[in-house]
Amino acid sequence: MKDSHVAEDVTRAAVELFATQGYANTSVQQIVAAAGVTKGAMYHYFESKDDLLFGIYDTLLSLQRAHLEEIIARGGETDAVLRAVCVDVLETSIDHIAEGAVFFRSMNMLSAPRQQEVTRRRRAYHDEFAALIERGQRDGVYRADIPTAVLIAHFFSDVHYLSHWYSAEGPEGKTLVAEQITDLFLSSLRRTDAEH
Repeated sequence: MKDSHVAEDVTRAAVELFATQGYANTSVQQIVAAAGVTKGAMYHYFESKDDLLFGIYDTLLSLQRAHLEEIIARGGETDAVLRAVCVDVLETSIDHIAEGAVFFRSMNMLSAPRQQEVTRRRRAYHDEFAALIERGQRDGVYRADIPTAVLIAHFFSDVHYLSHWYSAEGPEGKTLVAEQITDLFLSSLRRTDAEH
């Protein structure tokens, strides 16, 4: 096995074990055995089980943040930009559905500093997401009668709930599901004729 694959193998084994038996019930020994590596090899990449759980979410959040910045940098009408961001969040969340499910189920078991770091990074993402909604409100495209925080919670609750019902074996693919949820969200954001 090439050394460059150790981190990926450990992460994949951890996600599978955390998903099937829970974070608290999974030992480092079980993770390294499932990954086929030594503890020393694992500790070269991860300081602890806590570090490993954080890394699972960090990978997804970093990916989504990079995509967010790329989409915003391309420019365009606010509604089209927000639509692209929403579809991306949903598609990447589906691509990493096991990691997301494990993380949200186990996040409360992270150390306090790690929890604070996750909160800080999620807030930074949400702030950019909120700025798009607020731009649409200023442009008169989106309703302004509901607090932005509620609108954000409305969208991300759908994202976080995906692992409870979405299946890759289901009749609809990830892009269609992402577009449908996005369209429902944007429909709820747009001002009605009565509000103009």
